[in-house]
Amino acid sequence: MAHVRIRFDGALDAFLPPARRGVEFAYDAAQGATAKHAIEALGVPHTEVGTVRIDGRVAGLDHRLRDGEHLHVDSVPPAAAAADDPRFVADAHLARLARYLRFLGFDTLQRNAWDDAALVAIARAERRVVLTRDRALLMRRDVERGCCVRATAPLAQLREVCLRYGLREHTARAPRCLLCNAVLDALDVPPADGEVPPAVRARHDAFWRCPSCRRLYWRGSHWQRLCGRVQAACAPPPRATGPA
Repeated sequence: MAHVRIRFDGALDAFLPPARRGVEFAYDAAQGATAKHAIEALGVPHTEVGTVRIDGRVAGLDHRLRDGEHLHVDSVPPAAAAADDPRFVADAHLARLARYLRFLGFDTLQRNAWDDAALVAIARAERRVVLTRDRALLMRRDVERGCCVRATAPLAQLREVCLRYGLREHTARAPRCLLCNAVLDALDVPPADGEVPPAVRARHDAFWRCPSCRRLYWRGSHWQRLCGRVQAACAPPPRATGPA
């Protein structure tokens, strides 16, 4: 056994029992265990780990633990802005989150029929970030990038993902179908009679159609309400103010 001491960053408290939050505690790792093995054995997926320090020095998750070492495990820091163009794949429990991300124009796949193996295979093949509330899914060896969504309310989940990946700075995107994720086609002429109510045709002159499922979109009252909700969810957190 390797007798080590570990302390986790406070942002990882949700994965730990109360007695192990905010303190350094002793842990007996298996002989030859890596830092990744020990961290995940304690309930924290590797996708949620930022920097690992061993005795004050930065180390990789593949570091093999030795007797007497002290580990400090930091969480993944929130991004000021997305460094790349993030694409997502969400599990069956995050359908509404997927719709909100599509509303913002982010490429987000989600199907209730996919099992864990299919979801991970898609993520690996297409270099997508796995979004899930299932920490065991993120502990799979073949998951390269993922986010364990802590919130239960969909708009709170959206805020969490926006902060984690810096999406607030990257919201000027082509609109996507909320149901099937395809990029919408702008229509040069209004839809044919019968496709939308006459009152809608009278009030709107901009329409979009999904090339996949053929659903029509326009910026009516429902779009305006949805826009207000997602913009509020993605707004930057208020700055703390000190005494005047």
